[in-house]
Amino acid sequence: MSLPTRSELEAALRAALAPTHLEVIDESGLHAGHSGASPEGYGTHFRVRIASPQFAQRTRVAQHRLVYDALHSFVPRGLHAIAIETL
Repeated sequence: MSLPTRSELEAALRAALAPTHLEVIDESGLHAGHSGASPEGYGTHFRVRIASPQFAQRTRVAQHRLVYDALHSFVPRGLHAIAIETL
């Protein structure tokens, strides 16, 4: 099983949340030597900046849950951390 890629996470978020704004940034290289980091330098730590109509009338915690739900299938493949910025 291969580590997840930025484009795979982006596709999953687009399918689940139909975002009006989406940035997925692989920050794995910044976490070299940290827990959960891969020797490959990618696929473990991501930052997501996202706006979606599905966030309307939801708390920040509920918005983050939607993002986590959309990406949970990547955890067994090595996704270790997601920094979420909802817009």
